[in-house]
Amino acid sequence: MKRITTFLLLAFAVVSLKATGHTHTTPVAAALMPQPQLVTTEEGLLHLTGIPSIKIIGSNSDRLIAAGQRFTERFSRQTGLTRSMPNTLLTLRIRNSALPLLNKKSESYTLAITPQGITLNAATELGALRGLQTLLQWVGINQGPNLALPSAVIRDQPRFAWRGLLLDSVRHFLPVTDIKRQLDGMAAAKLNVLHWHLTDDQGWRFESSAYPRLHTVASNNGQFYSRQQITDVVNYAHARGIYVLPEIDMPGHASAIALAYPELMSAPGPYRAEDRWGVHKPLLNPANPEVYQFAQAILQEVAELFPFPYVHIGGDEVDPEHWQNNPNIQAFARANNLPDTHALHAYFNRQLSDILSQLNRAMIGWDEVLHPELAPGTIVQSWQGPDALGRAINMGFPALLSTGFYLDQPQYANYHHRVRFLPQPIDIDTTPADNESWSSWRFMVPRKRGSDVQGQLTVIGEEENARGFIDFQGKSRQVVQNLRRQDGDIQFNVDTWMGPVAATLTTTQNQLYGTLQVGNAPYTLTGEREAGSDIAHSRIPVPQPKDYIDSDKQHLLLGGEAALWSEMVDRTNLDLRLWPRGFVVAERLWSDASVREEKSLLQRLRAVANWSVHSVGLQHDEQQKNKLATLAPKAELSTLLTVSSALEPAHYYHRHHEKSVHETYSRRDRLDRLADALPAQSDTAIEFAQQVNAWLTATNDKAQTAALQTQLRAWKKASEALNNTTDNNELQALNASVYDISCAGLTLIKHIQARQTLEPDQLTDIRNHLNTALRLQHEIIVAAAFGVERLFLHSQTMPPQGQ
Repeated sequence: MKRITTFLLLAFAVVSLKATGHTHTTPVAAALMPQPQLVTTEEGLLHLTGIPSIKIIGSNSDRLIAAGQRFTERFSRQTGLTRSMPNTLLTLRIRNSALPLLNKKSESYTLAITPQGITLNAATELGALRGLQTLLQWVGINQGPNLALPSAVIRDQPRFAWRGLLLDSVRHFLPVTDIKRQLDGMAAAKLNVLHWHLTDDQGWRFESSAYPRLHTVASNNGQFYSRQQITDVVNYAHARGIYVLPEIDMPGHASAIALAYPELMSAPGPYRAEDRWGVHKPLLNPANPEVYQFAQAILQEVAELFPFPYVHIGGDEVDPEHWQNNPNIQAFARANNLPDTHALHAYFNRQLSDILSQLNRAMIGWDEVLHPELAPGTIVQSWQGPDALGRAINMGFPALLSTGFYLDQPQYANYHHRVRFLPQPIDIDTTPADNESWSSWRFMVPRKRGSDVQGQLTVIGEEENARGFIDFQGKSRQVVQNLRRQDGDIQFNVDTWMGPVAATLTTTQNQLYGTLQVGNAPYTLTGEREAGSDIAHSRIPVPQPKDYIDSDKQHLLLGGEAALWSEMVDRTNLDLRLWPRGFVVAERLWSDASVREEKSLLQRLRAVANWSVHSVGLQHDEQQKNKLATLAPKAELSTLLTVSSALEPAHYYHRHHEKSVHETYSRRDRLDRLADALPAQSDTAIEFAQQVNAWLTATNDKAQTAALQTQLRAWKKASEALNNTTDNNELQALNASVYDISCAGLTLIKHIQARQTLEPDQLTDIRNHLNTALRLQHEIIVAAAFGVERLFLHSQTMPPQGQ
């Protein structure tokens, strides 16, 4: 009997394996992430008493032999097994199909596990490398002398050919050993392009023979990669089926070039070493012929070091002030019929593209390079979102998406998992019926850094019949989800470029005010009603057009990249920021577009996180423990982990905004604070909130009640223990808030079960504790408070005892 299923049905099934007189259980596909395209489970078990022997047919390359050796080492780490005779055979059969670069079929494979052995058929070596990772995930972490694997056939290939990860070695320098570890993680997640950000305002990171002052003067005390080190990284990546894409920023993000070679710049200077984050003004001078000689020499060196036929030139965040204020540049623009700085930028990019073409390289740039004069075939990478991505594709350019995949921003994993690549259709009627009430408000959301977020919110209808949409300034229209409008209150959810937004708003006459919770942290919103069914001559707002993609241009969507910018990342928290969320982005890029189920995501992510520590050697757990122990060396580590499980770093760019106001917003701000020791999300707090929601539908359920109380008491007990063992001010403040929230939760459960209303002083105390916990404290949110807040709101709406 055969059963065909997708991984979602397999995710946490447990098979009872009877072997040699005892029962051994192993999770079936517990850590399969990314989810394969098709899994067929079959009857029978493959019993293993030792590491499988590998037989390779169709290829004897050094890369595949080395991959087999790494597989053997990791299999042993995962299972505790060693080589034994007779041993199971793992047959790798490579067809060696002649396929072009970045072709999805080149990574296809079929993995068959039967009682007789294991067979891995692949079109190319790349497919074999991907299939070996899947097999290691299928094996899982199973220590014991008798291992049995469920029989299955897995047929797989990626959704997108380009699945990248950007590592920023500029803001904080990353040693080669740390980069290699991330390459191991990328291979495990089936990511295939390392986008290596090597130059920016804050430093130049590779050795240049042609312009040596770049690495001797502008590298921050010799923090650069030698040519030998770069070659080492490229070879290490190649062995794992990963291409390395260098990014060399021009014409902006050029403060390091300005420090080393100020004569190439558009303004006279003087220039200093830059350690501040943000967008800076220095620009290369497009009217200076020596700039193109510089570009030719640098890109020649890049082409020698990096065999991948693409080079990223940045091209983003060009502040035109220095161009506008330079008379020679303005005269150059007029002489070349360049009407504005955007056209001047396009001219510069065209010169770079011509240089790269002579070097047999194609150019990649961020959104800002898009222009009608952009060289055909240039890849546009979008940080601005689906609208910009759609615009690039409709202009005929291949494109990549990074919006929604910025892993340096703390975000919930399910937000990354929900990302849509292209503009989404409006699936509600945006035209009110003749008898329907409607209102539109123009709103503003101030931020401590950058421009205010502005837009219009429109709600049509009332109560359960309400529907609505939001028009953020510069973005196309989005339908809001879970909309509730009642008695002047409005609530809704919508995923944005900032993260998942939960709105809690109030209307009074023509005013709109309340909170936009971006991820886990609040922004204040204010607005005024400017149109509505009862305002004469008013109309529904006109939306920005959507760049829908025609079917004949779908092939231009190449894929996407996760991005790990390093303003808030250094080698001590690199893995903690990147993993395990990197697997979520990898799944969005590899697995079928229909893979959207969120209920098991947290469990699957936890399983793959554990697997990646034991099998791959990733250090997200270790880095968290090290940082916590450093913050409170006298405290028990278990106590610190329990208290920290109630906390999350503020999401989106809240931490950037806070540092802009309260610190230097530069490399001088140390990354040794409590927020730096926390993963992006607390799985424990998320599960607690989920359990609260379930319990509120069955408050008499003793098991659910006990589970909630056990978690709250664990937080309370750990908080009490930590209170006397740390003098860290941040930890003390957050610890006190965790204690207050835990006590509040226990009180609320007691009152809800008894259907008793809170006393006025209790009501005030709990409300104050929640307000404190859910606002930023030292760049942190007490995430446990979300579940307690749900208890509090329920306690205010439940009927009293006897009704």
